[in-house]
Amino acid sequence: MIPTGLPRPVHADLSRVSESLGMLSPRWNVQILTTVSAQALRYTEIKARMPWLQDGQLHPKLRWLTAAGLLDRTEHGTRHVTYGLSARSTDLLPVLAVIAAWGGTHLEKPTPAPPGTADARAGAVVQNIEDTLVLIGARHATPILWSLQARGTSSAKAVAADAMPGHGLSAVYPRLRQLVDDRLVDTDTDTDADEADYRLSPPGQALAPVYRALSAWATGRPLTDAATHPVWGHPPAPSQVAGGMWASAASRLPAPAAPAPALQTTPSAQWRAGELFSHRHPVPARASAGTLTGGHRR
Repeated sequence: MIPTGLPRPVHADLSRVSESLGMLSPRWNVQILTTVSAQALRYTEIKARMPWLQDGQLHPKLRWLTAAGLLDRTEHGTRHVTYGLSARSTDLLPVLAVIAAWGGTHLEKPTPAPPGTADARAGAVVQNIEDTLVLIGARHATPILWSLQARGTSSAKAVAADAMPGHGLSAVYPRLRQLVDDRLVDTDTDTDADEADYRLSPPGQALAPVYRALSAWATGRPLTDAATHPVWGHPPAPSQVAGGMWASAASRLPAPAAPAPALQTTPSAQWRAGELFSHRHPVPARASAGTLTGGHRR
């Protein structure tokens, strides 16, 4: 369990969420899960859908995901093995939909391209998930965000006591600066770091559905119970999610032969996993509202 100075129930919940992020954040894990979401596939079929992976990279990933309980490995006969979603990862698909919705709304993107193929749109959804996980899965990022959600506006010293006990106070400043650069945290730009206060930005506040969903999945509860979360149970008012506030992340995906158009998703609670990840269903697009701002993403 990660060390924190948060109250014990909050600490236990945060630890479960951090463990879940540790399972999902490693490169290509989400891509593999979504690749087999429609049906179980053989190794060669998965490899054909992920041609950028070199030989020797996919097998360890499949073994790790199987050992973690996210993939079921089924032997049908001699040299006939398939990999499919476990019951645990099937329950994860609605959580990935929530993460994709946040990324589609808050991650900076280039000028939207015309609608592409279903494969391209599905790839854009996965990229939103991957890039969101880069942000919140970074070291100490989630504990800091939870501290600020629980405390409200806080000093670096208070955040360090909550999220990084045992570290010197100087260790929290690089983490806070990174979250400010990622536009998940706001601070006073004209104040010295030692005297500055920190607070969640509108995109940081809008992570509430993401963390509620991850917490529910980590404890095996239905997402319908997520609204009662003790820290993230009160989503920000619509007026707080202002336009022009965009988080950013450098994508870890390689440059594809035919770049997939950026997708803007709608955070609808009525999404079904198949509508997000099956290549047979188009993903609904959201109209762009104004000029996007923020740091580089892809």
